[in-house]
Amino acid sequence: MTFQRLTLTLAASLVVAAPAFAQTKLKWAHVYETTESFHTASVWAAEEIKKRSGGRYQIDVYPASQLGKENDINQGLSLGTVDIIISGSSFAAKAFPRIGVTYYPYTFRDVDHLLAYTKSDIYKELTAGYEQKSGNEIIATTYYGTRHTTSNRPIAKCADMKGLKMRVPDVPAYLAMPRACGANTSPIAFAEVYLALQNGTVEAQENPLPTIDAKKFFEVQKHIVLTGHIVDHLNTVVAGGLWKKLSDADKKMFTEVAQEAAARASKEVAAREKELAAVFRSKGVSVTEVNTGEFRDTVLKNVPFEQFGYQKADWDRIQAVK
Repeated sequence: MTFQRLTLTLAASLVVAAPAFAQTKLKWAHVYETTESFHTASVWAAEEIKKRSGGRYQIDVYPASQLGKENDINQGLSLGTVDIIISGSSFAAKAFPRIGVTYYPYTFRDVDHLLAYTKSDIYKELTAGYEQKSGNEIIATTYYGTRHTTSNRPIAKCADMKGLKMRVPDVPAYLAMPRACGANTSPIAFAEVYLALQNGTVEAQENPLPTIDAKKFFEVQKHIVLTGHIVDHLNTVVAGGLWKKLSDADKKMFTEVAQEAAARASKEVAAREKELAAVFRSKGVSVTEVNTGEFRDTVLKNVPFEQFGYQKADWDRIQAVK
């Protein structure tokens, strides 16, 4: 055997004997449709993390409640069935009630106010409180949209909601506006809302315009009422078990990618919202503007912060964010 052939043979045997490339596979779950910005941004983030890590992380994204409803995937962070989720602060508030103040009606003025909040000291304080209580890590926050009301009957003022059978997530602050206005609320799971509206189990629901569009609620509702009662958001949350295993460099990389993805989705949602009122009107749906100040005053008068475990001081600090 020549020296050249011997060298090639030894090199080949070393390649065969080399250990397989170590890759960590992760699950990223959410409850939103594949057409929504939250999903496309999650898929982008998964690919970006794979690229920036040199392939060390393979993240599979599971949309549309494939790994369970929102409560399930939040529990999954502790059970080890999911590694990363996008979910609202209303679920984070089950571990740390103070963070739920962000869902009190009319806390945020608009999307710019919400995004300014995510860079504030009060945001850092509330997310740190959640992390301490749950063990999980909030690494980014996305604008979900401003929540409005859809109904099978016209609504011009708060009192018009009296007796209305309305689906609202089983979250204390979400219930505040409808109950302050006299609606009868029902906590139907998100994946089941369309059918409930279609068969008359409920007569109304509330969600941002892009969600109303993605879930096709406009097909089974006659009126969209621009109550604008909650400027909503989603957190990107990493399971504590995974977060503890990441190196400082990987923690930084995961956070940077998640925040870039959040910024992309937030921009897309805000742009889509501006288009949708006209889209719904073109489909024959009534889209009505109301005096949101009247709704806001009714809530502030009738629904105290303390009943939810929130602190008005936190609300005041958020109101002061510029």
